[in-house]
Amino acid sequence: MPKASSNRDAEDAFDVSLMTKVARGDHAAFEELVQRHRHAVVGTVAKMLANHSEAEDIAQQVFLRLWKSAGRYKPTAKFTTFLFTITRNLVFNETRRKSRRGEQSLEEQADDWHQQFQEKGHTQPDAQMLQSELREAVNRAIASLPRKQRMAVVLRRYENMPYEDIADVLGISVSAVKSQLFRARTSLRQVLGQFLESTPSPSNNN
Repeated sequence: MPKASSNRDAEDAFDVSLMTKVARGDHAAFEELVQRHRHAVVGTVAKMLANHSEAEDIAQQVFLRLWKSAGRYKPTAKFTTFLFTITRNLVFNETRRKSRRGEQSLEEQADDWHQQFQEKGHTQPDAQMLQSELREAVNRAIASLPRKQRMAVVLRRYENMPYEDIADVLGISVSAVKSQLFRARTSLRQVLGQFLESTPSPSNNN
């Protein structure tokens, strides 16, 4: 793994150099940072909120904050840790805002979806439809997790982030990250196990 670690270090050094330019007002450097990390930020926000339509708006706010904070940025941690800490703050703020407004929580949405799935019976016509339902089940199961567990899973599963970096993003210890992931995986196995039990195999539909 030394080569992979070296590649990550080189990528981070390049991001830091871009941020140094952004701090001096370099718009081209900022655009390059956005292009390099936009997909990861949008994907993370979408998985955290279970709402792709809101992900673009929140991602724009993330990069706006990145621009505004460039002058105060110090490379004491990886750039991606800094970026995803901003992302975490905005996502958590959004979930709190929705809670105050009395909007349906992600946990309630996930419960509603699971109940609807069971009521419909869902006789799948083919394997492709089954795969689509499984992806939706995974997304909804992740959405049903508490915020910190959800963020830990998204960063580990989809961004392949090391435990140490996840700990920095969440402001907790590495052991606490591993504990959050263990509890999350236990919950996901339970929810997805129910999904698979209620899903007929394609061979049953012939």
